[in-house]
Amino acid sequence: MSTISNSSGPVRAAKPSSGGVWAAAWRRLKTDRVGVVSMWIVGAFLVLVLLAATKLVAAGWQQEVGVPNAPPTLLGPQPQEDTGTIAVPKGPNVDLSDIDPLAPRYAEWAERAKAFKTEEAVKAETLPLGGDRLGRDVLAKVVKGAEVSIVVGLAAAVVATLIGTVLGAFSGFFGGKVGDLLEWVYNVFTAIPSILLIFAFAAIFPRGVGAVVAILALTGWTGIYRLIRAEFIKHRVREYVRSAEAIGASQWSRMFKHILPNVSHVALVQLSLHVVSFIKSEVILSYLGLGVGVDQVSWGTMLAEAQNELILGYWWQLAAVTAFMAVFVTAFALFTDALRDALDPKLRGLE
Repeated sequence: MSTISNSSGPVRAAKPSSGGVWAAAWRRLKTDRVGVVSMWIVGAFLVLVLLAATKLVAAGWQQEVGVPNAPPTLLGPQPQEDTGTIAVPKGPNVDLSDIDPLAPRYAEWAERAKAFKTEEAVKAETLPLGGDRLGRDVLAKVVKGAEVSIVVGLAAAVVATLIGTVLGAFSGFFGGKVGDLLEWVYNVFTAIPSILLIFAFAAIFPRGVGAVVAILALTGWTGIYRLIRAEFIKHRVREYVRSAEAIGASQWSRMFKHILPNVSHVALVQLSLHVVSFIKSEVILSYLGLGVGVDQVSWGTMLAEAQNELILGYWWQLAAVTAFMAVFVTAFALFTDALRDALDPKLRGLE
């Protein structure tokens, strides 16, 4: 702290405040151009998901607004096939009154039928990103599918992070019999290959978004648990925790008020990594028919539909869902790397 002299005496100049760990991490993140661009892309997707959830966009994804397999607008409409025309014989209509007693009533019945006739809406020959085999807009489907897949990935990652963080904190802080019990549970879950464990839970749980979130959370907490447990073992013997114990801080206070804020960067980075992993897992489950219900759409169900359409030469649904998924997953992965660099104390020179 420096001093400045004036006529009334020396005045101490205030030392600029660093703003804390999160402010320092934000300043470091802003210097990473790739991370900032990726953050904006991820934010745009999240806004799109919010609009789809509130039915402001993609609300009519189930409506058949175009002809079956309507091509993208840039390609133009499909060429019409000449199916041939049937020549209508010319001449006056034959009077069937003598041989058909109901012939005089045909005109009356035709007039009555007009009152119940429904006009079929004109279907578009092209759509912005094309249509599927039923004529549904691929753009609306891929936006609605983004809502389901991203929400599943985020929700499952949050639940898995909470489970892994709480169990890891208890195991690392208390140790002893509590640690042994939690280690046994951890070893049981990690002894089975994760893909087989996911399929086993998928065979038990009913199909739906909630079931997929539960399946991924129950099978994805182990990695977070291992890292958080190691961090709590390391921090529980440090000076600031010993000092808190000396002044009478309770075990809960030391765990969640002193240690947890100092290891939160580990949980946050793992949360970000698991979002990408769980989105891929949801896509695989839905592709295999073990994910969301038949009345819902996700990127996985769209890939399953596009598989059959691609054989017939209709590639636009596959291209749309692949592009959307690739952009989001890549942007989220790059944002996660930038966030890890900004939050890691070793990279900030604090350890």
